Amino acid sequence: MQPTPNTPATEPSLRKAAPRPSLARLKGAGPVLALILLCIAGGLLNPDFATFDNLMNVLTRTAFIGIIAVGMTFVVVSGGIDLSVGSMAALIAGAMIVAMNALAAGAHPPGPLAIVLLGIGLALAAGAASGVVHGLLITHGRIEPFIVTLGTLGIFRAVLTWLSDGGALTLDFNLSETYSPVYYQNLLGVPVPVWIFALVAIAGAVILNRTAYGQHVQAIGSNEQVARYAAIRVGRAKVLTYLLLGICVAVATILYVPRLGSATPTTGILWELEAIAAVVVGGTSLRGGAGSVAGTVVGAILLSVIGNILNLTSIISVHLNPAVQGVVIITVAYLQRGRR
Repeated sequence: MQPTPNTPATEPSLRKAAPRPSLARLKGAGPVLALILLCIAGGLLNPDFATFDNLMNVLTRTAFIGIIAVGMTFVVVSGGIDLSVGSMAALIAGAMIVAMNALAAGAHPPGPLAIVLLGIGLALAAGAASGVVHGLLITHGRIEPFIVTLGTLGIFRAVLTWLSDGGALTLDFNLSETYSPVYYQNLLGVPVPVWIFALVAIAGAVILNRTAYGQHVQAIGSNEQVARYAAIRVGRAKVLTYLLLGICVAVATILYVPRLGSATPTTGILWELEAIAAVVVGGTSLRGGAGSVAGTVVGAILLSVIGNILNLTSIISVHLNPAVQGVVIITVAYLQRGRR
């Protein structure tokens, strides 16, 4: 006689299918444990690693990629990808500098502070517009995210190279003096970029975990067809994810420009690799449907700590840091195989 679904014959398979809570928690804490171990190793390899100044340096350098990675989390959780964020940041930086220099050189220029504020507004508008264009091409144009953002990666970088004539676009000196506190100023001993990174991360975590929109993004990444059956407006939700990412890229660029006061065709190179690596290392599934902003923040800091340790110890050449990040992405993706 065949066993019925309610007979004990099915119980072993049910127990086998159920994940162990302790194992699930251990996997979730993996990035945190790895970060702790890396920090311990860094302190043992070089005493300068454990200083407060070095910690602030690591967090400040993490802020740019970390902010972009927060936006990238929404895109990846929804089942998408964006390869253009580095080129987008470079073009936004170049457009800001060109616009602000033109305003400063006018016959009746506004004050330096007003020009800087206008430049910040332009950056946010450009980032939002780029995100919306990506979202519309992907949803209404029915083009794969990989293809869309690979194409705009080349477009953005080429436009910046044309604007700079293959050289550097440099911000006016007086404007640079007014703008520099955005990067170099401290608040309660903590650099401004770190505060902005923290605020963006908190806002991203609240949106993803505490709002209906965040639940819709996760549902779309888990199963887009089922999400449509559940009356979720999939197209609008996807456009909003790319819009959020575009704004995050703009915020990161706003913080980055006063650091050097210039933009070149090499600005933002490999930022997309670092942002995706932070998202993946933080535990977000590349297949979509699962992820957390907190994990992304830990992943971004972890990658910066790796780079910082390489700089301080010279275990391997710092030029191999992107190779290390590439290995990390492949390794984590391998470990995530079959996961959704």
